[in-house]
Amino acid sequence: MGKSGEIARAKARRLKGMKKESDGIALGDERMKAEGRREKDAARREEERARALRDSSDS
Repeated sequence: MGKSGEIARAKARRLKGMKKESDGIALGDERMKAEGRREKDAARREEERARALRDSSDS
């Protein structure tokens, strides 16, 4: 997968985590809210790593 594809995939995972967290809040489901937050945070780290790799290879 290309560098921009990795970033796009991480963004999509982050949005999925945000939706799950939001659903957990709306439903009052603490487990779902925490799971969504974990997924969102993991995807954010993955996106930052992919950006750093892209930026370092562009230089």
